[in-house]
Amino acid sequence: MPLPDLLYATIDDLQSGLAAGTFTSVDLVKAYVARINEVNPVLHAVIEINPDALTIAASLDAERAEGSTRGNLHGIPICIKDNIATLDKMNNTAGSFALLGAIPPSDSTIASKLKAAGAIIIGKCNLSQWANYRSSNSTNGWSSRGGQTMGAYYPMQDPSGSSSGPGVVSSIGLAAAAVGTETSGSIISPSSRNSLTGIKPSVGLTSRYLVVPISQTQDTVGPLTRTMMDAAYILSVIAGKDSHDNYTSAIPFETIPDYAAECSSGGLEGAKIGIPRNAITVSSTNGPEITAFNASINVFETLGATIVDNADFPDLAGYLNFTGASYTSDPVVGADFVFDVANYFNEMTTNPNSIVNLQQLINFTETYVPEDYPDRNVATWLSAASLNITMGDATYYTALLEQYYYGSNATILGALEQYDLDALIIPSSMSPGYAAIAGYPIVTVPLGYYPATTNVTYNSRDTLVSLGPNFPFGLSFYGRRFSEATLVKYACAFEAATNYRQLQNPYIIPNIQLVDVM
Repeated sequence: MPLPDLLYATIDDLQSGLAAGTFTSVDLVKAYVARINEVNPVLHAVIEINPDALTIAASLDAERAEGSTRGNLHGIPICIKDNIATLDKMNNTAGSFALLGAIPPSDSTIASKLKAAGAIIIGKCNLSQWANYRSSNSTNGWSSRGGQTMGAYYPMQDPSGSSSGPGVVSSIGLAAAAVGTETSGSIISPSSRNSLTGIKPSVGLTSRYLVVPISQTQDTVGPLTRTMMDAAYILSVIAGKDSHDNYTSAIPFETIPDYAAECSSGGLEGAKIGIPRNAITVSSTNGPEITAFNASINVFETLGATIVDNADFPDLAGYLNFTGASYTSDPVVGADFVFDVANYFNEMTTNPNSIVNLQQLINFTETYVPEDYPDRNVATWLSAASLNITMGDATYYTALLEQYYYGSNATILGALEQYDLDALIIPSSMSPGYAAIAGYPIVTVPLGYYPATTNVTYNSRDTLVSLGPNFPFGLSFYGRRFSEATLVKYACAFEAATNYRQLQNPYIIPNIQLVDVM
């Protein structure tokens, strides 16, 4: 059989070749590492490569040769964000020197599940440092350890964030797939901006144990992939209850769904899908996204869905006046971070900088020159440290209840219930905030690209192009908590009918393929 092109190769493509003996997992690791080395000097998508990746691949090849495979991820190289801990030769730093050399007590639950399923963690992807919870004036995809990640669809492209590296890695085949984290936007935004499918799971569906935290009420872990099927394979592996993460006890089913089994071209037949039109904001620059979104209605209807337009969020005005709507100003998130980040440092069995609380982290960052302070400030941390609210106190719970209302009954759940809907759709550039504050799921799929005539706009530092020609964008599905199986089914059907990912290739594509390493 022919060798798959690693720019497009799906997990099924790779498994077919592995099963046929056309190539091995060792070949895959060699090819992906060579592809990383080829473009990483420009794109800075990967912080470090797993020095044991080839050894692990060889052992998984040996298992396969003896007739044993562990499932869909057996022998498949996956890159994980540099905030998901592994107990191996790799670091886990959230992109900061504060955690360089810190050793966790074990693998994170996510890494442990991936390894048990036969995935090869090929490396750690770069990210917006501290998952974009440090500065008011930094950039998407910058970290002191990893430098500035850039997207592959336009020179100096803002990759979005905070899962910037995972987005770029998946978009040009530097690994078979990637896993990132989201508090608000950090999977959905880079998936959308890198023409990927992404799943931001309901908070509690995936464990956060030994993931560098922002907020236990909002953090979640999910896949960024080139196809919905690949995202579904990974979600089934990483989802599940974990005694180390109490939020996972809310999972309402004993057996994790086979999410990939939901994928079919007929998945939208009979679905009732709403559009919260009052939440869709038209700006001077997002015309192409709005136009493509409105054009997608016909696709849904052709696929057998009923579209209910103007299925508006019932209390959007309340949400917009709510101070906790932005995670950088949300007092619940701030109180969570103060508690959770100290807890993470204290879990380490080796902690080279002896940091045990937020104030010590601030002191380190302000005095360790490579952390780029004061050019990149610590305003978000200072704000969190100055809160007169503590996780678990009465003020905290009052704010938390308010947050859950504005993220559910006032918005997503309110519209789903009021209009008797199965799901909602909204442009992905607008979807994250509403779903973040009450832990609701989002699934995003590619929807299109900005036209070649788009004006080039730079960020305030003139270091990234924040909008330009061929920039990808996506469409998001909202559903009830833990309704990922339904959202995957709908997203698969939309993806199969449109295949927008194939319409535009990145401007920078690695040349190295399997044939070059075999």
